Amino acid sequence: MKRLLNTLYVTTPGSYLSREGEAVEVRREDGTRTLVPLIALEGLVAFGSVGASPHVLGHCAEQGISVGFLSDNGRFLMRVEGPVSGNVLLRRAQYRAADDPARAALVTRGVLAGKLANQRTVLRRHRRDHTDPTGALARAEDAIGRALTQLDRPLGVDQLRGVEGDAAACYFGAFAAMIRRDEPEWRIAGRSRRPPLDRVNALLSFLYTLLTHDVRGALEAVGLDPQVGFLHTDRPGRPSLALDLLEEFRAPFADRLALTLINRQELCPDDFETGETGAVSLTPDARKTVLVAYQKRKKEELNHPFLNEKLPFGLMWHAQARLLARHLRGDLDAYPPFLWR
Repeated sequence: MKRLLNTLYVTTPGSYLSREGEAVEVRREDGTRTLVPLIALEGLVAFGSVGASPHVLGHCAEQGISVGFLSDNGRFLMRVEGPVSGNVLLRRAQYRAADDPARAALVTRGVLAGKLANQRTVLRRHRRDHTDPTGALARAEDAIGRALTQLDRPLGVDQLRGVEGDAAACYFGAFAAMIRRDEPEWRIAGRSRRPPLDRVNALLSFLYTLLTHDVRGALEAVGLDPQVGFLHTDRPGRPSLALDLLEEFRAPFADRLALTLINRQELCPDDFETGETGAVSLTPDARKTVLVAYQKRKKEELNHPFLNEKLPFGLMWHAQARLLARHLRGDLDAYPPFLWR
């Protein structure tokens, strides 16, 4: 198992990245500079107008350090990576499984079992710790429970997508009931994206982007192709397998972190801005608050349900990537999803 290393987030506009020995130098427009040892990094993410020298990009690629570039608002732009790693036989097994409807459905069923179970646990925990005066959380929990029972049936991938879509509508329909802030700015009427149209959705989209970057790195580390998924269809430039694996971690990691930041008043309505098109995004200072909380959450330890091993949360997607690889190689009869307790 790999060590939980750090991701360097560069958020200051006009910064420039270069290599200084075995360190990355971040030079700002005011002349200040920061050196970060490359040995301590597993990823580098730059926001907005940040430049980088070919030398540092090439060295990061050689060292297996992923470099991602996002817009000021956190929208994915591009990613720099080195030569494809991993066993070609594993990737061939992945492609064969993705093209086999029965095997694709088996993997999809495992992913959705984890996603729905974790959504239900988030709702259940909130009901345990807080009141549910309208009964919205209980109704959503019951609906997701019924959706889980449907996964026992021999459904194809398209049918499984339908089950997932119905469950997601129930879950996000009740999401507002888990927000314990009275300000009207924190209202959410469901999931909106591309672009997010309210503060809650803007925060969720930002966290999902960060998590997708980390999950993709975990898949590449074990030699899987992040572009070829099972639940998500192939599309040029789309990391379909990363989006598949992401599903298991949306609720227990990203959604709970968003609720924590909102409910503990670590973010306020003024931490967001609305563009001319109506798209809502985090301010630069608010992004830094979220990034610190994100890194902190990655270091929280919990027990992996299948491996029965205590790991930092930030290693859970690495563990799942390895379990998926073992299933595709034929070492496991089924893919065991991550179940948050």
